[in-house]
Amino acid sequence: MIDFISTFLSFSSLALSGSQLVFALLLDRTLGEPKHFHPLIGFGHLANCLAAKFNPPRSSEQARLQRKKTRFKGMLCWALLVLPLPVALWVLNSIAYAASSDSPLLLALIWLLNSVLLYLAIGLKSLQQHTLQIYQPLVQGDMACARHFTGYMVSRDTQTLTTQDMSRAAVESVLENGHDGVIASLFYFVLGGAPLVVLHRLINTLDAMWGYKTARFLYFGWWAARVDDHIGWLSTYCTSLLYVLAGPKPFYFKLLPFAWQQARQYKSQNGGRCMATGASVLDFTLGGTSRYQGNIIHSPILGRGREVALGDIPRSIRLVKRSAWIFTFMLLFCALVSKAIF
Repeated sequence: MIDFISTFLSFSSLALSGSQLVFALLLDRTLGEPKHFHPLIGFGHLANCLAAKFNPPRSSEQARLQRKKTRFKGMLCWALLVLPLPVALWVLNSIAYAASSDSPLLLALIWLLNSVLLYLAIGLKSLQQHTLQIYQPLVQGDMACARHFTGYMVSRDTQTLTTQDMSRAAVESVLENGHDGVIASLFYFVLGGAPLVVLHRLINTLDAMWGYKTARFLYFGWWAARVDDHIGWLSTYCTSLLYVLAGPKPFYFKLLPFAWQQARQYKSQNGGRCMATGASVLDFTLGGTSRYQGNIIHSPILGRGREVALGDIPRSIRLVKRSAWIFTFMLLFCALVSKAIF
């Protein structure tokens, strides 16, 4: 047993990372999200408590007059929430790897624990389940149920949404969260292991909670939104490439400049990049008019072709799934090539 573990751990770091990606994706496919307690839920409760204490609801004028103070509070709360856990994981990983140079069993334990942390960061099966909660009622004609579950995925008003509106909302969420909750976690795990994955997920989660341009969060969530924009831009380009490779016409890379140009007009270039590429690959368009908290918002058109339709919901899920596995198998292929050469 010890000899087998030693042989396994003697492979290159690319091969080990690839095996961890496979293990984490299989865990996600088999188990889905933890049913009783998910770390991000606990993190969200803590973030809500800090926001309630340091950033109570206020008028636009009050927020503007206290913007510098509010920004500082937001940055401080962001640092308290986001930095301790990734730093602690990095320190513990460093100590563990240093202590495990002559212990294959300890190395195997580190491999397993980091793989489990990656699994907890991946939300592929959860994304599919939440999306099918919209798709299946729409297929059955149950508009009330579909609107109810659409409200779980998007912040727009759902009371008057049509089938096409909900199809668009679901697909936009799948393509954007395909990056945030799936591809980015795989990407940053390869770059920096579990500590970098946890750092990205906490940053992204806090942006989703505080990144709104409302009177309450315009200044308090300013730092959370800015950091998420900067840490996510590289992985969104990776996601765009993977969406093309996973699409009906692999290697059709001439779509990318068109999609990236469209994303410049979107409120979030990172999210727009993923949505524009995914929609272009699948030959439909996203964007248009939506209602948020009583306000009508006009989003630029993303993608090309016809309007998004109900049948595009499962197509978008399959695109994200294929993208995740293509990334994993490409990493394993690179590991085999490097071992053969060197």
